[in-house]
Amino acid sequence: MFNLDRKLIISASVAAAVAVFSGCMSGNAEPKGESTVNGKPTIDGGVYYPVVNDKTGPYYVNPQVAIDAKKIYNGRVPTANELKAWDKDLMPDGTGYPEGEGSVEDGEALYEAQCVMCHGDFGSGGGGYPALAKGNGYELKKTLTNNRYKNADGDGPVRVFGSYWPKVSTLWWYIQDGMPHPMSKTLTVDETYALTAYILNINEIEYEGEPIDEEFVLDREKMMKIVLPNNDGFIPNIDGPTGPDDVRAFYADPNNFGAKKVNPAERCMKDCLEPTAKVTYIAGAGISEFLPPMATERSLPKTEESNGGAKKHYEEACMMCHADTSMGAPAVGDAKAWAAVTAKGMDAVYHNGINGINGMPPKGGSDLSDADFKSVVDYMISQSK
Repeated sequence: MFNLDRKLIISASVAAAVAVFSGCMSGNAEPKGESTVNGKPTIDGGVYYPVVNDKTGPYYVNPQVAIDAKKIYNGRVPTANELKAWDKDLMPDGTGYPEGEGSVEDGEALYEAQCVMCHGDFGSGGGGYPALAKGNGYELKKTLTNNRYKNADGDGPVRVFGSYWPKVSTLWWYIQDGMPHPMSKTLTVDETYALTAYILNINEIEYEGEPIDEEFVLDREKMMKIVLPNNDGFIPNIDGPTGPDDVRAFYADPNNFGAKKVNPAERCMKDCLEPTAKVTYIAGAGISEFLPPMATERSLPKTEESNGGAKKHYEEACMMCHADTSMGAPAVGDAKAWAAVTAKGMDAVYHNGINGINGMPPKGGSDLSDADFKSVVDYMISQSK
């Protein structure tokens, strides 16, 4: 969501990888710890685990892969033009904004041509792609404090651009860099301004106290003046020249985000936290008087499947042949017929019924399990005594 310095983050990842592979090459047991860039912890909070004796901690690694990876990370320095093409960050203070302009009217036409098929009419969402607007961003911002934990049946927070995103610059950069899918980077600067203006419009965002209407034309200077409803809704504050250091200071204290400081040299897979809940038991015999008194019967109630289920299976799968003698099968209720069948022994009765006999298909053509089919046989016999 934020325009953090990507160079710092990417460099941190590379530095961490080189630290690991350096341990592999040298065999030195460097202490495990936070990844750093220029002596400062990286913003991503990464830690490194040196490879010693072909292992990182208790886990084995492929030493040849580590050597090859080190060669990659020790590759050439990118050229100035390569860095210029890659480094396209836009900052909320206007840094990186190109000159240009686009109107809400032009943005609506662009949206209908290139965006509506994924994001729906007026940014309502659809087809698995996120909604961009749900109404007035200022009113919807109030829903961000809705808590379903306290009110399970209540409405949750509405997180769309107008209610949730803190900076317009992030939207402009995302459209320019990644949209439209799958033809990213095909929009001109003016088209990006126009689409940004349209999305501001459908979220009913204001400019200098007035709602942005269809006649509004967005440019670099105007975009810098727009303050979104949730501008101050995120922590830590990353704006300004001290932004990266402010982020480091914030995450250095676990109390700021409900975490626990652990030793980075120790990896934990289970039972990582000490139990905090205290269980108190009633001393002595405990409670002995209940009103109403507790029942002494402990048997489980009969389930529907134990009798009603067999009857239901019989009616669905067997009744058409066993309701009377016209089908040649022993009819339910005919004690003499069933006595002749059961004279063979119940094992034989079950076996013949499950596998089929005298024109009767296996299990009567049903897909019942063996156990359920046996319960149906028992039901028919019980009704024929």
